Amino acid sequence: MAFQENSTEAESTGLYGQERFPESPSPKPLHEVSVPGATILRQDVIQFLAAQPDESIDLIVTDPAYSGMNQHLMLGKGRIVGKYDEKGENGKWFSEFHDTEENYKQFLAHCKRVMRPNSHLFIMFDSFSMLSLGPLVRNFFNVKNIVVWDKMNIGMGHYFRRQTELILFASKGKRPLSRRDIPDVWRIKRLHRAPYPTQKPVELFEMMIAASKPPQNSEFMVCDPFVGSGSAAIAALRQGASFIGCDISSKALNLCHERLHAYVQRGIDIHQPKPAINAQEQKPFW
Repeated sequence: MAFQENSTEAESTGLYGQERFPESPSPKPLHEVSVPGATILRQDVIQFLAAQPDESIDLIVTDPAYSGMNQHLMLGKGRIVGKYDEKGENGKWFSEFHDTEENYKQFLAHCKRVMRPNSHLFIMFDSFSMLSLGPLVRNFFNVKNIVVWDKMNIGMGHYFRRQTELILFASKGKRPLSRRDIPDVWRIKRLHRAPYPTQKPVELFEMMIAASKPPQNSEFMVCDPFVGSGSAAIAALRQGASFIGCDISSKALNLCHERLHAYVQRGIDIHQPKPAINAQEQKPFW
């Protein structure tokens, strides 16, 4: 059974401004990206999770490649995720996560097994997948909250224009948040012209990690099994946590390789050079 890499509503498909990060015409496929504190494997999500030891993960933060709105609404050409022309094999960056009940239950069961007792889970949804997949999470975890990500800029929409996405927060066992001053609406600007379709702001994952990670715990292990461009990995490193993740896309791993090595060696995020939070408008919760 094949589960594929990160894909939700497309935020962007180009590069930041006029800066273009050089790519090899035929980059050598990578099977692993490793820097101090972070490891990303090129692997199917179920194979990856099945290989992880029981109760080895402190926190899962992820944006699964659900296909619900794309496949069920069949609007236009039946695809609302990115501009696929001139991208990857057969004109696509990635295949979508087929959100059948059987597939999603298998994914959630593996998540529960690898998570430590009394740990947290954050899963991102759009409005369609929240209705179709969100209820399944209750079969495996204690659902605690729905967080609204306010992207601060109106997006595309077939009825009401989209400005938000949803983040389901759940726990395995009982575990309080590490802090109590975080609201349930997160105003973080969506990314424009990012290197990877559906790339999410690093700050979004930093909010999740900051809410769960105990201070000064450098052994805290964060996992994203749909790692995409590696935003969650950068967030974990920024928050002083360890990270492990996977993606089946060779393009994703090549982007992660460039991004993580640049961050570790030079302290810069080449794939999100500008912050998504305006510190003059609001104070980050970390």
